[in-house]
Amino acid sequence: MKELEGQAVIDYPSSWSYQIIGADEDGLRRAVGEIIQDRTYRMVLSRSSEKGKYQSFQLEVVVESEGHRLAVYEALRAHPAVKIVL
Repeated sequence: MKELEGQAVIDYPSSWSYQIIGADEDGLRRAVGEIIQDRTYRMVLSRSSEKGKYQSFQLEVVVESEGHRLAVYEALRAHPAVKIVL
């Protein structure tokens, strides 16, 4: 990643990480599978709430362009199993 006039410039394709939070681990895994489809990705549990109501996962996937990166973000955000995407 480079910086150009105060803004980060990302060289694509690039590995990108999303933090996703939801109430149901299986639902989150299905959501990621539906959205990422046949691409290779890595999804790792990063944290659970104290009472186990919510789980947070780090999702890493190679994105091909700025448009692709934003499309994955928007698709994750729109999925009913996903409560928050960072």
